[in-house]
Amino acid sequence: MTSGKRLDGRIALVSGALRGIGRAIAECLVADGATTIITDLDAPDSAEPRTVLAAIPGAIYMQLDATDDANWQNARARVEAMFGRLDILVNNVGADLTGKVQDLALEDWRRLMTLNIDTVFLGTKTFQPLLAKTGDSTPYGSSIINISSIMGLVGMGEVSAYNASKGAVRLFTKSNALEFADAGVPIRVNSVHPGFVETPLLHKGMERWAARDGTVTAQQLIDAMAQTTPVKRLAQPIEIGRVVAFLASDDSSYMTGSEVVVDGGWTAR
Repeated sequence: MTSGKRLDGRIALVSGALRGIGRAIAECLVADGATTIITDLDAPDSAEPRTVLAAIPGAIYMQLDATDDANWQNARARVEAMFGRLDILVNNVGADLTGKVQDLALEDWRRLMTLNIDTVFLGTKTFQPLLAKTGDSTPYGSSIINISSIMGLVGMGEVSAYNASKGAVRLFTKSNALEFADAGVPIRVNSVHPGFVETPLLHKGMERWAARDGTVTAQQLIDAMAQTTPVKRLAQPIEIGRVVAFLASDDSSYMTGSEVVVDGGWTAR
């Protein structure tokens, strides 16, 4: 590598990457030298993709409904036609859902599972053959990074649906890591578990919680999150992105099936 960037020559795809953590992940992968495909629901000619591509020179945008099998198949065909390989897959699509279990609608539960775990399954299933092929030509194999949450590690009241979905991501990751390693398939699979991160998704979630509760504001809830975190602040998305870039690189060559917690000490208590 002439530039010294640890992801030079690698091709990456990040789902749900126009905003928040996904966008920060894309920024970090590009900064480390990877040709990075940003995917999301927005039409390619709409404002948000144009804004993000202007801010992340060298990134590529591809429209993808990550809940749809046919969309994934189309994405794989396009990646193969454009590059003939994929080195890094980041399954980042996700949503939240809070509320007392007796108040949750089955439709909302199923929608959350579709967004938070079906998308991880579809991305992994669809790109496994290409990642395996590419991994044969890479010193330590290809890399899948699944974005879970500290809520995939510990429980919290009125977050049961989100807990369940992110816990599923954690164990799906471990199972795939063992499946591939035992079969000699050159793909490493790890999960990242962010704590409370300053994103539009978090703010919207706290606004809904505050509206349902009626006794606190969204900002009070956010401030409480910061105060119950040992480092006394929320994470910035870029702090998650840097960890993902590490897992995408050969610097994490002996890591598979790992859960990497990035939470300011929250789960250490």
